[in-house]
Amino acid sequence: MTGPTAPQDGRAGAAEGDKSTRVAVATMYRLTAGHRSAIAVATVLTLVGSALGLAQPLVAKHVVDASGRGQVIWPPLGLLGTLFVIEAATGAAGRFILERMGEGVVRQLRHGLVGRLLRLEMREYERQRGGDLISRVTADTTLLLEVVSQALVDLVTGSLVAAGAIILMAWLDLLLLLLVAVIVAAAAVVVASLLTGIRCASEHMQDSVGAIAADLERALGSLPMVRVHRAEEGEAAGIGARVDAAYGAGVRTAKLASVMSSAVELAVQGSFLVVLVVGGLRVGSRAGSLGDLVAFLLYASYLVLPLSSVFRAVGLVQRGMGAYQRIDQALHLAVEPTAPRVPTERAPTTLPSGPPVTREHPALAMHDVHFSYDPQRPVLRGVSFTVPHRRYVALVGRSGAGKSTVFALVARSYEPDAGAVVFDGRPAAELTREACRRGIAVVDQNTHVVHGTLHDNIAYALPDATEREIRRVIELARLEEVVDRLPGGLAAVIDERGSTLPSGERQRVALARALLARPSLLLLDEPTSHLDAINESALTTAMKDISQECALLVIAHRLSTVQHADHIVVLQDGRTAAGGRHEELLAGSALYRELAASQMLRPGGALGGDSRGRTDG
Repeated sequence: MTGPTAPQDGRAGAAEGDKSTRVAVATMYRLTAGHRSAIAVATVLTLVGSALGLAQPLVAKHVVDASGRGQVIWPPLGLLGTLFVIEAATGAAGRFILERMGEGVVRQLRHGLVGRLLRLEMREYERQRGGDLISRVTADTTLLLEVVSQALVDLVTGSLVAAGAIILMAWLDLLLLLLVAVIVAAAAVVVASLLTGIRCASEHMQDSVGAIAADLERALGSLPMVRVHRAEEGEAAGIGARVDAAYGAGVRTAKLASVMSSAVELAVQGSFLVVLVVGGLRVGSRAGSLGDLVAFLLYASYLVLPLSSVFRAVGLVQRGMGAYQRIDQALHLAVEPTAPRVPTERAPTTLPSGPPVTREHPALAMHDVHFSYDPQRPVLRGVSFTVPHRRYVALVGRSGAGKSTVFALVARSYEPDAGAVVFDGRPAAELTREACRRGIAVVDQNTHVVHGTLHDNIAYALPDATEREIRRVIELARLEEVVDRLPGGLAAVIDERGSTLPSGERQRVALARALLARPSLLLLDEPTSHLDAINESALTTAMKDISQECALLVIAHRLSTVQHADHIVVLQDGRTAAGGRHEELLAGSALYRELAASQMLRPGGALGGDSRGRTDG
């Protein structure tokens, strides 16, 4: 939903603002589904309090008239005080219920947003900025809290209370009411003409705040690079431009809101002065009593709060619509499907895990797979190979050959454009993504750790893992020395960027985490790239042990890793160029000989890096 275009004249603007307000109020009201009973109770309490408030000027009128006649005024004064106390109590109870209801609505929205964002399609996620998405969960929902907890009920109760006050004012003095109505109507026209501008300015401000969060998250996430390249001032200037944009939108919102507030204030003050002057003249001419004038003045002043709350609520709803549109956009971003792509009579069961028994089908098979991130730039042009159970298969090739893209397809982050990815004899299209992922584990180049203990990081996917299971994967990943070295062992705290551990140790932590789930297929992306010769030798031995538990598919860049594989798949320009054992490929593949020769000339060097850009995969 977008805000209406700027009106050509004030009358059109008022009509358009009214229409926009009706749509906005209806939208905000839909958000409160499941909380209508709370709204009803709060509304009733607020109306009861307001009714008690409306009764007070009549009691005050009686006090003034009784005093003028020399009658006893203590009983009506006691009644006036009682009405005041009860009004305050019911108002406080109603406000608490509303605030609690608003928090509930926002909690529900945040749960929905978090669940949605964590399940976005990879293509969709890459089109968005992480910080901006986070801003929709935090800043935008906070703005909506005030709308649903205050504005909606204020619109209802404020309108009803204002109507009640107007009826009583008409009963007291119709002429004075008509004068007040003219002044208030003029203010209403001004307010209606400002609503569209307030919504647009609010949308721009929320977008700018989201951009600030996205840019700052990016800069802080790569802070070492920023400092090495002395780019602090450039980053600060870029983010500062976003801050200035948010400031400009905020100032515009404040300017429009202040004009609206001033119009309301002038209407209130003007009507009060008109009532005071005209009503005073009428009392002087004995066309009305002093008690009537006091009661009318009290109603005129009492009319201030409901009218102000109505006008404020209308402006707040327009601002809330700007935030809601951003939230609604996020809630409609494409997520990963939960059903198989190809319906099948067989239930989409989970892939087998744990130490596999002898099976007829390989753990993984790729049959003539084609894929592209951009239709104009294909990445895979017909890749075929198999990974048998309890075997170690290595993927090698120059940068851009498509190795990382193969991993992305196996992990079901993307779906192939043509061909088939088959798990244990079952096409991936017949399985849900969750079913596939239960049987695989991935350790990529950018090893991730979470803030918490070493135990938390290893047991991330299986928090209830036993100590025996934890010790088993520590031994498999050759982490014993790391555990012994860290103060507190498994209880040692790891920060979220992993600075407590060297990159090679972080990689082994990720390996232990992956092994804990006993996957049927383990994907390793350059497992030895950050290791020295001693640790590389230890991990190579560990990989042999791991391959006895599950199928192992490794993107290998070092000859020492490749030559121990049971089978090597050579990729070239997105195609399967060759396959076999190390000795067979040295004899039969010119490309492999070239990669191996370059490796031998540079001990510890890479067989061929893999670009993370969209041309590689």
